[in-house]
Amino acid sequence: MDLALLERTLAEQGEPAYRARQVWEWTSRGAPSYDAMTTLPKALRTALGERVPFSTLEVVTERESKDGTVKTLFRTADGHPVEAVLMRYRDGRRSLCLSSQSGCPLTCTFCATGTMRFGRNLTSSEILDQALHFRRREPVNHAVYMGMGEPFLNVDEVLASARRLPDLGITHRRTTISTVGWMPGLRRFVDEVDQPIRLAFSLHAADPAKRSELMPVNDRYPLADVLAECRRYVELRRRKVFVEYVLLAGVNDSRADATALAAALDSRAFKVNLIPYNPTGLYEGSSREAIQRFKAVLDRARIPATVRLTRGRDIEAACGQLAVAR
Repeated sequence: MDLALLERTLAEQGEPAYRARQVWEWTSRGAPSYDAMTTLPKALRTALGERVPFSTLEVVTERESKDGTVKTLFRTADGHPVEAVLMRYRDGRRSLCLSSQSGCPLTCTFCATGTMRFGRNLTSSEILDQALHFRRREPVNHAVYMGMGEPFLNVDEVLASARRLPDLGITHRRTTISTVGWMPGLRRFVDEVDQPIRLAFSLHAADPAKRSELMPVNDRYPLADVLAECRRYVELRRRKVFVEYVLLAGVNDSRADATALAAALDSRAFKVNLIPYNPTGLYEGSSREAIQRFKAVLDRARIPATVRLTRGRDIEAACGQLAVAR
């Protein structure tokens, strides 16, 4: 729902300011349409249905994995494709993977989204409408800005959407924003955000030359500078940064790579999520044995590390697999 358009329309209708709050309360609780908002006069519900689309996004396709993960392809009103994912876990977590851009301009070589033509930044309403789509399906309680796009290239709209997620049942402490290290947005996040929103950093190689091969953004914003900014976040927020590290066979999964990663981090500031590679065509994923050897090096260095559970791989909904042909 375009919240700015909603407010303008209500003002033009001569409605009191609290009407916008009423509409948002119904919407954030999972109402399926304006007709369900029974505290609004029927004439107003009809007028809103005619003038303010209930969602800024159109559902194109939806697929469900054998593990319960759901991936939805949306299109914006001007035709840009966007994908988002609902991940279901046995412990009751219902986590959303939200996109902040249509495509991504940063071309990380292991990520399918980087092969797409970049469309544009999404508005806060378009980001929220991804979450609201799944909220209408069932209650949700976690969110990660880890879908299409680099969130800190769209920092204002991302933060505006994140600040509304608690109304859907997703607290700030259960919201994570992931970055490849786009420093202007990262600095603003560290300096300006006082909500306890979590930070994740996509690192993927501790050797600067190797990281630049995998992630060209490293040439512009070197790893050492990004890690220093992450440590500043930890000092100010007293919360660890999640480090994402996708394991590519023969590329970044050796003992030497693990030793370099351990040397770059410290246990008080970082927790590592090791991510089995989800095939996108260019690399092979590391074997289970290689992943465990890598983790053992981090364990010996007392760097907290876990191996991420892969969800939705069979429907191309897993980490790094979101991509849509234009």
